[in-house]
Amino acid sequence: MNPATEIDVPRAGGILELWNRLADLLTRLVGHDLLALASRFGLAAIFFLSGRTKVDGILTVTEGTYALFREEYKVPVLPVEFAAHMATYAEHLFPLLLAIGLFTRLSALSLLGMTAVIQVFVYPDAWPTHLTWAAMALYVIGRGAGRASVDYMLGIR
Repeated sequence: MNPATEIDVPRAGGILELWNRLADLLTRLVGHDLLALASRFGLAAIFFLSGRTKVDGILTVTEGTYALFREEYKVPVLPVEFAAHMATYAEHLFPLLLAIGLFTRLSALSLLGMTAVIQVFVYPDAWPTHLTWAAMALYVIGRGAGRASVDYMLGIR
């Protein structure tokens, strides 16, 4: 074969080195701050939008919400009215805190707890969805809010 027409095929070590350089680049481009921000906003949106379906106006719990808790959710131990109010308020408060990045780990932990209750008592067959929510919450719980947060500005880890 003519050396001028040979194609230089990288050996396994060359491919591995190229792959590792690409992985390093991606690690720098998709760092913790971006992952934390995306996780915070993604999880916050899910719960906040759910909370908005349960109210009229700012925070007036609807009759439909009570019916939902009475007939479909059926969370044990808690009275329906109490559970409806607490869940609805939590679906507003914790996502807002999560979005601005204030008391972020606590907010994510609270939403992880709600996710666990929903998984166990309400929609046990929806585990792929709940696992996605849990992954976002766990990332934020474990790594924190990132630099684009009130926590960071206040020095809260």
